[in-house]
Amino acid sequence: MNQHAMIAAAAVSLLSSLLVATPVAAQSKEKCYGVALAGQNDCASFSGLHSCAGQTKANNDIADWKYVAKGTCAGMKGLSAAEAKAKIEMMKKDANKKS
Repeated sequence: MNQHAMIAAAAVSLLSSLLVATPVAAQSKEKCYGVALAGQNDCASFSGLHSCAGQTKANNDIADWKYVAKGTCAGMKGLSAAEAKAKIEMMKKDANKKS
């Protein structure tokens, strides 16, 4: 086996092991909204203020999320995605009523 074939085989092996391992890790975590500290969110916000990890400017913004161990979000006073969306919609409606 030549060197290029060995490198390709090693790369395929590594990638396939990563693809198999990722779902197991994802199963043990859940998105928890409203618990991320400024600069420590894991991805984009519902509000559209940013589109990447580490860009939130405020602590505990309900539009931002962080991965936490599955089953711990409620104990941290966090929200599921559905709860966060509903709360944001309610806040928008309240703001529209006041204006």
